[in-house]
Amino acid sequence: MSLPTESYLIGLIGDGVVPSLTPSMHESEGAAHGLLYLYRPIDIAVLGLPAESVGDLVRAARNLGYNGLNITHPCKQLVIEHLDEIDDDAARLGAVNTVVIREDGRTVGHNTDWSGFLSAFRAGLPGAALGRVVQLGAGGAGSAVAYALLTAGVEHLSIVDVDASRAVERAAELAAMFPGASVEGRTTAELASLIEAADGVVHCTPTGMAAHPGTPFDVSLLGSRHWVADIVYRPIETQLVREARALGCRVLDGGRMAVGQAVDSFRIFTGLEPDAERMRAHFLELIEREERAASEAHPDAAPKAEAGAR
Repeated sequence: MSLPTESYLIGLIGDGVVPSLTPSMHESEGAAHGLLYLYRPIDIAVLGLPAESVGDLVRAARNLGYNGLNITHPCKQLVIEHLDEIDDDAARLGAVNTVVIREDGRTVGHNTDWSGFLSAFRAGLPGAALGRVVQLGAGGAGSAVAYALLTAGVEHLSIVDVDASRAVERAAELAAMFPGASVEGRTTAELASLIEAADGVVHCTPTGMAAHPGTPFDVSLLGSRHWVADIVYRPIETQLVREARALGCRVLDGGRMAVGQAVDSFRIFTGLEPDAERMRAHFLELIEREERAASEAHPDAAPKAEAGAR
């Protein structure tokens, strides 16, 4: 049996990343390409380090021969000042989740959260109407998703957040980047009228995670003409996704974005074209195995949600 001729050492820096499914997705896809691919979590909570240590961790990874790093909460913004360069999309978003360590030692930052959602959206909701879209959540993940939606061609995007000033600020930033679209920050009090006029709704808050059960709004506001996208993926079928589907809505589960960002990161790290459907199948297998194990261990409890965005 011949051994792989290429090897990759990749890490994931963040808080609470030990349970992440991303390492297994990358390693499995690497094996499918005949690579020796090792991906390890670098959990700042386990190490007892503050988020501000991300620069030291990046430099240590470079010195130890790592080929790249994924970066997640709470380090996506903090890592930027420690990199040699970042691509245009990451610069616009002010966040990096993928760092390539080149052979010359230079570190280059990218953001695959937005591109991962974009590919997920196009694959999972082909032909979705893009006239008017409502997005709930203006945090870090929400910024990447909104950027993807506007890149996809959404004409009018309303961003709603419990922090109305944050929604307005985020909308203003995006409006400057996409002058051909209408982007506005709105209040939760306006949500019912916004959804009534919308083609689709995108959910980008923690509601629906195992630790935060429920729906982010009254699902009865939806009709079968709406499409609904969720970025929560633990559980893979949130209450929002389940109830929206029951109403006849086209739905996009959060697993699509989780896989999409991993697909794009793998491509950036290796220069090879990953098989997105193979990676999604592996991801769903991991989720099913996790939920089955949790159910057997604690029949009345849901699986614990992963900390961080990915």
